[in-house]
Amino acid sequence: MIRNNRVGKHTAKLLVATAITLTAFGGSAMAEGELHLYNWTNYFAPELLERFEKETGTKVSVDNYASEEDLLAKLQAGGGGYDVIFPGSTTLGVMVEKGLLAKIDVNQMENFKNLLPAFTTMAGDEKREYSAPYMWGTTGFTYDPALVPGGKLEESWKELFEPKDELKGKIAMLNEMSDVWNAAAYYTGVSKCTEDPAEAQKILDVLMAQKPHVKLYSNDGTIDRMIAGEVAVHMQWNGAAHRVKEKKPDAVYVYPKEGTTFWTDVIAVPKDAPNMEAAKAFVNWMMSPEVAAIASNYTGYSNAVSGSGEFLKEDLRNDPAVNTPEEYNERLRAFEACSPASKDLREKVWTKLKS
Repeated sequence: MIRNNRVGKHTAKLLVATAITLTAFGGSAMAEGELHLYNWTNYFAPELLERFEKETGTKVSVDNYASEEDLLAKLQAGGGGYDVIFPGSTTLGVMVEKGLLAKIDVNQMENFKNLLPAFTTMAGDEKREYSAPYMWGTTGFTYDPALVPGGKLEESWKELFEPKDELKGKIAMLNEMSDVWNAAAYYTGVSKCTEDPAEAQKILDVLMAQKPHVKLYSNDGTIDRMIAGEVAVHMQWNGAAHRVKEKKPDAVYVYPKEGTTFWTDVIAVPKDAPNMEAAKAFVNWMMSPEVAAIASNYTGYSNAVSGSGEFLKEDLRNDPAVNTPEEYNERLRAFEACSPASKDLREKVWTKLKS
């Protein structure tokens, strides 16, 4: 999720009046050469690329992937010459296990002190040796009141998995295995880390019954699709929902009562990164408050850096799709590191669904 997916095309306004000095690099030498990023589409502010280039002399380029499966495959095939990547929490754990990442000791970087306490550790990288937090958010769904029966939907995954007749063919799902699997698991009451084939079958049954009513599975264009009215309901990441509401203020983002995935994207470095020192400097730089705020203002997601709040746009602070209302906190479900057996079931279900 710009995780094009997780956001839409947007040009962030410069809210930071003071220049970010080179002290943000924690005393490390100025970066040199080129830095190659691999990220979701439109998930990184162009303004930050320009700043980093200006402050370090390092030329920065960005390539994009459409799914985390693509990202993982690229690294397993040799990394593609990338210096910095932006995986989600699920993929991060797999990359650490497979030895695909450089141990860059983020916990020793100068700007690590800026992280909010809840983000100083995470499943799969408990000591923060391999990754720094980037954006975090939730996966729910958005609907257009003008296009749904009665102008309102229940706060339940039922609206997607058992759509009303008027909505059949007018709903869209993300093309992200973990998010789709998790939502169906919450709806069926099955553990998302189940190792029971019978429980996995329950998830598959729900997804296969839904499939004929789904207009498409896609991570790209979710914002434009909702704004154009191509679908009435879209499974979305909350930052994308925020961008929809910029054009359609009446759009509603739902935290389904059965469970809403709470996710964190991170910044990491492939083990064979060509410009390792520049990559480390970049990771440290991204943990400074001003930089983190510019990233949030562009993507529409929250960051994990203390002190960034004063630089955030007001509409971000006030949007319940971005800042989860307290009454919905109990609905949030954090990442869990599932067993290989569970992951295998998930992949089998996804393969059958998409075949």
